Amino acid sequence: MSEVIIHDDESFERALKRFKKKCEKAGILADLRKHRHYEKPSERRKRKMAAARRKNRRPSRPSRPPRYA
Repeated sequence: MSEVIIHDDESFERALKRFKKKCEKAGILADLRKHRHYEKPSERRKRKMAAARRKNRRPSRPSRPPRYA
């Protein structure tokens, strides 16, 4: 559980921003979204494979001729 202590000279908005950043870093919201619905193991594998394919895909760059000085 993320916890933030509000200091005397700190505004509520600033403390709320720190709390949101802590929650994001801890992965609380991502975990909550992940467990919102049951996901079958086959669907999980399919999603992970698609993510790996997207990650490994590179944009094709045209080859450039070597530069000579």
